[in-house]
Amino acid sequence: MSLDSRAPTPHLPPPSTVRAAVLAAREFVSAHRRGLATTLAVLMAGFGVTAFGIAPLAPDAAELPRRLVTEAVEPEGLKGQLEALADAGIELRRSETTRASDTADSLLRRLGVVDAEAAQFLRADRTAQRVLNGRPGKMVSAELDDEGRLQSLVARFATDDDGSTTAPSRFQRLTIQRAERGGFSARVETAALGASTRLAGGTIRSSLFAATDDAGIPDAIAVQMAEMFSTDIDFHRELRKGDAFSVVYEALTADGEPITWNQGSGRVLAAEFVNNGKSYQAVWFGNADGKGGYYDFKGESKRRAFLASPMEFSRVTSGFSMRMHPILQTWRAHLGTDYGAPSGTPVRSVGDGIVEFAGWQNGYGNVVQLAHNGGRSTLYAHLSRVNVRKGQRVEQGQNIGNVGATGWATGPHLHFEFRVNGQHQDPLRIAKAAETVALDASQRPRFAQWAVAMKTQLEAADELQGVAGGRGE
Repeated sequence: MSLDSRAPTPHLPPPSTVRAAVLAAREFVSAHRRGLATTLAVLMAGFGVTAFGIAPLAPDAAELPRRLVTEAVEPEGLKGQLEALADAGIELRRSETTRASDTADSLLRRLGVVDAEAAQFLRADRTAQRVLNGRPGKMVSAELDDEGRLQSLVARFATDDDGSTTAPSRFQRLTIQRAERGGFSARVETAALGASTRLAGGTIRSSLFAATDDAGIPDAIAVQMAEMFSTDIDFHRELRKGDAFSVVYEALTADGEPITWNQGSGRVLAAEFVNNGKSYQAVWFGNADGKGGYYDFKGESKRRAFLASPMEFSRVTSGFSMRMHPILQTWRAHLGTDYGAPSGTPVRSVGDGIVEFAGWQNGYGNVVQLAHNGGRSTLYAHLSRVNVRKGQRVEQGQNIGNVGATGWATGPHLHFEFRVNGQHQDPLRIAKAAETVALDASQRPRFAQWAVAMKTQLEAADELQGVAGGRGE
C-alpha cells in the first residue's frame, strides 16, 4: 500500500518570516512593559470581583440532599477462619501464686504446663529452685505453646531484706526461658516497684480493722494509720462508734501487676481521723532518698521523743490501772500496760536510749530495761527472746526482743512499763506530752505545696466515701 500523494499538506510560513515576527513581539513588549503590567492587574482584579460576586451564589452545604448508603459486609467463611486459626501459632499465658505445699509438678500443673523437661529444670537448677524455695506467695506467670510446653516463666517476689516493712521499694524477678537450641536458662534480677495512689475512707462501727476491711483497705494501711495518730488517739480506749477517717495511700505493683505480698500496700501518704468530733490530720513528707516523717498540715511533726506503744498496733489486755492479779488473785495496781500478741511478735524501743539491763528477772522472765534522757526509763518483760545486750545504744523503733510467756505469765504477751525518776507513769500520757521533732525552716515552702496537694486528695476521698458530714448508719 502506498500513501496518497494527493493528500493536502499544511502551509507553513518560511523560517525568516517567523523569526521576524518574534523580534517584533519582543520590541513591543519592551516598549510597553508598564502598560501591559497595568492591564494585567486590572484584568486580575476584575476576575477577583467576579469570583467574590459568584461565590455567595453557591448552595449551602447544610441544605444539600443527604443519602444513606448501606452495604452488607460478608465475613470470610467459617472454614477459612478455622484454617487461618489452625495455621497461626498459639501462645497461652497463665498466672498463679505459689503455695507452701507446692512442688515443681503441682505448680506447673496449675499453670497448665505439660512439660517434663521444664519440671526437671525447676527441680535441678539452683536458680530456678527459688521459685519454690522461701516464702510462699510469689507471683508466677507462664507462657505456653499450643502443645502445653513451657516457653517462659517469670516469678516476682519480695526482696530478702524487706522483711515485714510497710513500704518496700524493690522486688526480685526470676525469669526462666526456653533456649532456641533446647533446654532452659534462669536468671534473677532486682527491680523497682511501681506505685499508684488510692483513696479510701470509712466509719467506725466496732473496731478500726472492721472499718478498714469494710472499706477494702489493707491491714498494713490500718496499722500505719494507728501509728500515725497514736499520740493523738488511744485506739484501745478512745475510739467511738461513728468516728470517721479518710486516707490516701500507695498501692504497689511489680511490672505493672499488683503485688500479692505485703498486702500490696506501700506508705500512707495522707490521712484524716475524726475522733469524738475532733479532727486530726497527718501527711507524709520526705526527701529524694525516701527518708521523712509525718506532719500535720501546719508543719508540726507527728513524731515525738517516745512512741505510744512498744509494738505495732495491738490489743491491750490490761491497761494502766487497778486489776485482779491473774496469778496471785489479789487486787493490785497494774503499773504498766499489757499487750496481747502471739509469741515471737517483734518488740521495739519506744525511744532512743541505752540498755541498762538485759536478762532474767524473777517474775518478769526475760527483761530489757532502757535508760532515756531526763530521768526516764522503760521496761519490757516476759520476752521469749532478748536481742540487745547491756550497755548497747538503741534508737527509737529498734527491735529489742520478741513477745513471749516467760516468768509469771498466763500466756504470751508483753508487759511494758514507763518510769520517770523511778515513778511509774502512764505510757500513753508520757508519749502525748513528749517533745516533737521540728521541720527544718528551709523545707517549709516545699512542704506547704505538698500539703496542699495531699489535702485536696483527702477531700476527694472524704467526698467519695461520704466522710463529710458523717457517714450514714
